[in-house]
Amino acid sequence: MTMRGACIAHASAGAPQCLFARKCEIVMTNKRKKAKIAIKEQRAAYLFLIPALLGLTFITYVPLLAVFGISLTDLNVGHFIKGGTLPPVKFIGFQNFREIFQNPSIDFLNSVKVTVFFALLAVVCSIIYSMLIAMLLNRKMPARGFFRAVFYIPYILPATAVMISWWFLLKYDGGLINYILVSLGLGKSMFLSSANTAIPSLAMIAVWTSGNLIVIFLAGLQNVPRVYHEAAEIDGANAWQRFWNITIPSMTPIIFYNLLMSLVVNLQVVVPALAVTKGGPGKSTMFMTYLMYQTGFRGRELGQAGAIAFVFFIVSAILAFILFATSKSWIYNEGGDDKK
Repeated sequence: MTMRGACIAHASAGAPQCLFARKCEIVMTNKRKKAKIAIKEQRAAYLFLIPALLGLTFITYVPLLAVFGISLTDLNVGHFIKGGTLPPVKFIGFQNFREIFQNPSIDFLNSVKVTVFFALLAVVCSIIYSMLIAMLLNRKMPARGFFRAVFYIPYILPATAVMISWWFLLKYDGGLINYILVSLGLGKSMFLSSANTAIPSLAMIAVWTSGNLIVIFLAGLQNVPRVYHEAAEIDGANAWQRFWNITIPSMTPIIFYNLLMSLVVNLQVVVPALAVTKGGPGKSTMFMTYLMYQTGFRGRELGQAGAIAFVFFIVSAILAFILFATSKSWIYNEGGDDKK
């Protein structure tokens, strides 16, 4: 029986002054008020979401659909430049997708392999490096604020200037790093001049510029409950056991966030190729974004560039989906929400 039915039945029984019915009426009135407030809050929430939804629609989804539409045509910027007017665009279906996979001059599969390899190497090394530096900077030490700034500065420096500076440092002839190696009795390294060392060298530079990850890890470390460490110390746990069983589980949401952000950024790498390597040596640094630029703006084949861009989106989405799908097995939530 509903509360309203109970009130009616109780009132019909002739209860003196029907106190129960009054209480029921008050409860139902409060519920109606709460329901109206909830509806107003929902409307306000949707209203405030409109700018974000419009931005997401017109800045992300509409351009993505436009790129996919261009990839199904033979659009060529060269025709527009020569003729002064855009010639008729022909619908060619998935021919551009077949072209980028089958044309040996494009070598798209190599570009995918190079991009994914660089991204995974840079992400893993950046996460390990950033966590170690953050743990050091979280300790009480002289000039701690100064060292925090020193490690963060590389992140805010202009990317092109950083790459050109590192190119001078890593040059085979006249580079400072090779000069130091020779002075120590070691042989020179090709660094950016060899197909075998170009990607690891660029990944090292990406690690050096990961100051943003250090700051986020540092903020996370400062929020790890000290009481857990104190309890573990009382139980006799050593430093490694406290780090592995307390610090790491408490930091897993932060680690996931940094993994995701670092993966997205490093998949979109293009500055090293534009500023220094030009896709070489050979095609060892022909990243997907740089191949997209070469095809669309140098080769003027916007249709093929659109196909590359759409496949790049799919590859990025697959890697992000894998990260999200596996995160449930290792992210620890103190409130126990990970079990739900």
